[in-house]
Amino acid sequence: MSTNPLKSLNRFGQSVWYDNIHRTMLRTGELARLVADDGVSGVTSNPTIFEKAITGSDAYDDAIAEAVRSNPDWDAAELFNHLAVEDIRAAADVLRPVYDTSNGQDGMVSIEVSPTLAHDAAGTVAEARKLHAWIDRPNVMIKVPATREGVAAIETLIADGINVNVTLLFAVARYAEVAEAYIKGLEQRLAAGKPVDRVASVASFFVSRVDTAVDRLLESRPEGEALLGKTAIANARAAYAKFLEIFDGARFAKLKEAGAQVQRLLWASTGTKNPSYSDVLYVEELIAERTVNTMPPATFEAYRDHGQPAARLLPALAEAPRTLQQVAALGIDLDAITEQLEREGVEAFIASYRNLLQALTAKMAALKQQAEA
Repeated sequence: MSTNPLKSLNRFGQSVWYDNIHRTMLRTGELARLVADDGVSGVTSNPTIFEKAITGSDAYDDAIAEAVRSNPDWDAAELFNHLAVEDIRAAADVLRPVYDTSNGQDGMVSIEVSPTLAHDAAGTVAEARKLHAWIDRPNVMIKVPATREGVAAIETLIADGINVNVTLLFAVARYAEVAEAYIKGLEQRLAAGKPVDRVASVASFFVSRVDTAVDRLLESRPEGEALLGKTAIANARAAYAKFLEIFDGARFAKLKEAGAQVQRLLWASTGTKNPSYSDVLYVEELIAERTVNTMPPATFEAYRDHGQPAARLLPALAEAPRTLQQVAALGIDLDAITEQLEREGVEAFIASYRNLLQALTAKMAALKQQAEA
């Protein structure tokens, strides 16, 4: 039996994905070590992660210089896509054995469409198709935000047979729409005589940001103290209850017979924001079968050090509605909060993306000046 808490999570039906990517971890073999030693079975990325990776070190400088020499007409967006695709391909190759041994359930690497397309369904579909073809790896997921327009795109992409990681999910109602889009896409494939057994999707349900927003309101209410740090977990548990209702239901059973995989819930934003809470709170309380937890490096290392795996989610499922009712009774509108968090999430990714493009534009200009000197 493994003594590594991270590897032990798999015994409870939960996969561990790593919420980070950068060229150094690919060059040095760090990712391969995380897979072998800690049981990492997937990697997630987003515009903020790539911004930090590319602008925060010199690891990409040689690749940028070579790309500028070879493709002097590229703009910053084309250069970024080139760099990101190289990293995603390399990570996918490291994780390919995991993909093969898990029958296509794990071993996935996720890359996000441009966040500027968050409210453009047609644009999202076009870019997702382009990335899917460009990367050309079976174990890659295209990340699509769970905006209303994103939900429409998800159905089309699943029908195309493209793996999708649905991101920026905060509300249970929106999660139900996402699951519906996934099922409809699979039903389209089945009706067209296409296979459904290798189409994979996860629904990335964000956790800690909900507590950050709700706790701020609870702190201003005398009766709110007992509920601090509980809303996000209750919200996630409610999403899991909806997952069980949908994917253990009669409608999905027909797809399951054809080999379809469930769309697993992936717990995202699992780093603890409040230092008074346990630094592994959003891992410990959400351990359940058929789930994924993608951990940022600090949370990952903390769980490796002192995590205590146990199947805590399902036994506490009945507590979620009571907690959410208590929050609502204090006049806190969780629907309004989750809508705001979705907007802020899109805006934050757009800001990171634009900052990254500005930095790349400056690097490209400097390199061209050096070449002309």
